[in-house]
Amino acid sequence: MLFCFYPPGVLRFTEIGTNLLVLICVAASQAVSSGYAGMGGLGAGGFSIDSAYSPFQGTELQQVRDLDIQYSQMRAPGVYGGVSFSLTLFVLTLFLLVAGAKSLYQISLKFLIAEFVMDVLACVIYIVAVGLYLHFVNQVNSTDVCKKRELVYARQGYTWMSCNVQGSDAAVALFGLISSCLYGAGAVLCALTIKKARVLQRGRNRHRPQSQPSFKWINSHHHDAEADRPVATLV
Repeated sequence: MLFCFYPPGVLRFTEIGTNLLVLICVAASQAVSSGYAGMGGLGAGGFSIDSAYSPFQGTELQQVRDLDIQYSQMRAPGVYGGVSFSLTLFVLTLFLLVAGAKSLYQISLKFLIAEFVMDVLACVIYIVAVGLYLHFVNQVNSTDVCKKRELVYARQGYTWMSCNVQGSDAAVALFGLISSCLYGAGAVLCALTIKKARVLQRGRNRHRPQSQPSFKWINSHHHDAEADRPVATLV
């Protein structure tokens, strides 16, 4: 018997990888931009304000600490949202990969249709999510807190701590758009798979025998030795 296994397995692995990269880049973006005050309760930042050497002293030290905390708190919704979104799609895609590892003769058409809908939604939502994430980052970077923070760091030579879109934020957008393209390709492959699965399953059902042979045991009413043995007759 010919077994045709569900094809986009490699594509699913790639989607899982890009979702993981989005998650890592979101966390890295917060870590890079957290400054000396850490990440506002989200973990340790790229610097330590209590280290042996710090370029900030006195009131300037307190100022940069306050600005870092305010900036990290302003970015926190984007971080939590990005991590939750990418982690959710990571888990869903992993589930689809495991549940879809079946022969086209065995896989449910309802499952394939649900997978197609999920791919289409993930493709569209990822594009919207990337746009919202960049809009959110630009809004935070345009605040007075970010601009004051940029000036304080620039006085000590840290010009990279600016209010421009960071490389890690750009990486989030890049991998998000790649994920969107992958889910779009997955939707196309899933639609082709649904068509092929229907043809194969209809062909299998068409060639399946309508009735199975059954056996009926008939006991003879004669009392001789040969009649005592049951006779199997094909009905």
